[in-house]
Amino acid sequence: MAYSWKRNLFVLWIGVFFCSTAYSTSIPFIPIFLSADLGVTDHLSLWSGIAFGITFLASALIAPYWGSLADKYGRKPMLIRSGFSLAFLYLLTYFIYDPYLFIALRVFQGLLAGYVPAAIAMVATNTPEDKSGYALGIMSTSGATGGIFGPLLGGVVSHYMGNRESFLVSAGVVLIAALIATLFAKEHKFNRNAVRSSVKDDVKLALSNKPFAALLLLTGMTTFSVMIIEPVLTVYVMELGATPGNASLLSGIVFSAVGIATLVAAPQWGKFGQRIGFQTVLLAGLLGGAVGNGLQFFVGHYGEFGVLRFVYGLFFAAVYPAINASIVKVTDSSFRGRAFSLNQSANQLATMVGPIVGGALGGWLPIRWIFVLNGIMLAGAALFLYRIRRSRQSGKDTGAPATM
Repeated sequence: MAYSWKRNLFVLWIGVFFCSTAYSTSIPFIPIFLSADLGVTDHLSLWSGIAFGITFLASALIAPYWGSLADKYGRKPMLIRSGFSLAFLYLLTYFIYDPYLFIALRVFQGLLAGYVPAAIAMVATNTPEDKSGYALGIMSTSGATGGIFGPLLGGVVSHYMGNRESFLVSAGVVLIAALIATLFAKEHKFNRNAVRSSVKDDVKLALSNKPFAALLLLTGMTTFSVMIIEPVLTVYVMELGATPGNASLLSGIVFSAVGIATLVAAPQWGKFGQRIGFQTVLLAGLLGGAVGNGLQFFVGHYGEFGVLRFVYGLFFAAVYPAINASIVKVTDSSFRGRAFSLNQSANQLATMVGPIVGGALGGWLPIRWIFVLNGIMLAGAALFLYRIRRSRQSGKDTGAPATM
């Protein structure tokens, strides 16, 4: 093959890095943008939750449709469509001054998004079967790396130039991702004569695959537990001693802590997964994440908070790569692109509900109690996985069908 899968992996890694950087450059500072630039003073936590969540609701609803089109016309067109659309929408955000228009643009960002899942599906379907787990683990570090640089870049831009300018920077960065996909990404193993499946048939097929259905549920549970914290992180940093003048910069550093931990730990978790099994690694990541979040209840300074976020990230880095590798193992290669699209829908739906619930809880409970709730939910996800494993072992012992 003239254009090797390793080169394609590198190209898509770079593209996802820029796309993730663009997202995390401006999104962590939505509460400050709403308050300082758009004039929202009442119910700021709720407004922040809606602004976070509405994009992911739109994305969750539309993702199976884009996945069906991708299986018919290719994943590369989805990369191009999403990249240029997001660049334009970020640019528009720079010019608005009305919070309702901001919410409307967030809806369109969800409807036209899809760069990252398309890239993951492209890697999964254009990589040799025995290398797909490794490749997907590498791809997880791309988003994590973008999650490191994005908040730091956004924090610097917001601190020295203004919150509004961070959206302008996001537009330029995601434009680079779109150009990378257009000029360098190559798609192989794609049958353009395949009949396009319906979303209804895809969902039926997914639900009939019990191991895959369990992974979808686990993705939703895990993502929801994490995302209830997102809208209140910046507010919590201010409660822990950050001033309005340095809140953006400090929040950017705290947001980056989990990304740095993921970049450090994810490759090691991948190696452990190959040796001891990805379900074992997933269980360890969920339990470690549960304890790490619970401990954040006790912090009294934003420095301590940042350290604990890093420790939490060291464990949680195992979760999504392990889920992706498990999807590869339990789905047929002909269905894999749609499988990752459906997994993205589960992720996005939970990402939508989580910030809205978290924003509402932030106005009702002390924010530190939300971290306790997060830890409980991650522990619940670990228990769910443990019961699946026990069921599988019982199925093997008795000859009954295994569930995972």
